[in-house]
Amino acid sequence: MPVVRPPLDRLGADPGRRRLLTALLGAPLLASGGLTGCSDGAATSTQDGPVELSVFWWGDTNRAALTEKALRLYSDRNPRVTFRVTWQGADGYYDRLATQAAGGNVPDLIQIDDAMLTEYTRRQVILDLTDRVADHHLDLRGLPEGLIRYGTVEGRTMAVAAGQTHAGVVFNRDLLRELQMPEPRAGMTWPDYISWAGQVTEASDRRVAGTMDGSGDYRALWLWLRSQGGEFYRGHELGFGADELIAWFELWQRARKGRATPSAALVEPADNGDPARQLVVTGSTAASFAWSHQLPELQRLTDSELGIVGFPGPPGAQWARASMYWAAFRGTRHPDAVTDVINFLTTNGEVGTVLGHERGLNASSAVRRYTEGSITDPAQRRAAAFGASIADLLGPAPAPPPQGHAKVRTLLVTAAERIRVKRDGTREATARFLSQAIAALAL
Repeated sequence: MPVVRPPLDRLGADPGRRRLLTALLGAPLLASGGLTGCSDGAATSTQDGPVELSVFWWGDTNRAALTEKALRLYSDRNPRVTFRVTWQGADGYYDRLATQAAGGNVPDLIQIDDAMLTEYTRRQVILDLTDRVADHHLDLRGLPEGLIRYGTVEGRTMAVAAGQTHAGVVFNRDLLRELQMPEPRAGMTWPDYISWAGQVTEASDRRVAGTMDGSGDYRALWLWLRSQGGEFYRGHELGFGADELIAWFELWQRARKGRATPSAALVEPADNGDPARQLVVTGSTAASFAWSHQLPELQRLTDSELGIVGFPGPPGAQWARASMYWAAFRGTRHPDAVTDVINFLTTNGEVGTVLGHERGLNASSAVRRYTEGSITDPAQRRAAAFGASIADLLGPAPAPPPQGHAKVRTLLVTAAERIRVKRDGTREATARFLSQAIAALAL
């Protein structure tokens, strides 16, 4: 269920009173100036009246507790600025945000991901931050160039990475030790990875399969395409055609034939990416595909030790991807205040220590240096070490996905599922996918 919290750090506030945009009084706050490295604090405003900013994100109770603690740090430095926070699980988050957008009452500060960044930019829901970056009121100088680019839509900075993540193979280290099987290696070719997975299945007497079936996983397809010099998108259109997609589907047909993957009945519930349903934590496979920032959550779901390694293919196929972004509502009455909060959340060393790896590897290299050694959770440390190991090997970042990307992802899952249950052949599924995906991107 969605959770709504009362304003943080305000004594005597009425928790039942909803005050969003129309309750924000007075002139905007002054944003903090550009700072090289970690910022020590936030702006001190000359405004006399109180300011309440609404914040909305998806996540679990752990993310909520840490995010609220970080926002309290901001209020400690700016006592007149308080926050009304709302958070919920990922399911239904964008439905609720769409309803808010339709009514013009989007929270001042929202969490967003690359599936929706372009769409919310084109619909003029989120604030253009370009000028604030240019004058360093929003300081992105500590971020990798590729990560800055990945928050840029059509030449405009529309959001700032709340964390950095990479696609990884998450594997059950205890299980592989028990089976006396080697761990998957970074840089394996896709055929080699599938061969390894088949050997794991056999070593377990088919008790578990070696790997999740990745045929409907858009990030796996994207990295497979990039490893061959291709792209998932070219501008606002698909970057691949029938030949590439058929080859991808046939790769996974061979994997199924070699028993490298589990049955379709087991794979389908995990296709939506829900960590609790990932087959590596439910015990159905030795390995699954995930984002590196999800490793701590996956680890909490199993007693077995999990490891993480890069996807098959060259590391240069990956890029500095934002696990999620912070973006401001275009209609906020306090754009400078919201900008200052984004700056604080992404450049302040103390905030970085509080948040740890909750939203992924900290986007700022300066904050990562500041917080080095402060992460104590073993799974967070493994995820951070993985991110550090791949940082210098990344390739150039593509533009964020175009509007319609969320629909394309769903269509790919559907096509893969229809092939698995033999409802469609690879060519029939490919033709249907391309027709529907092209239509979705044209909307």
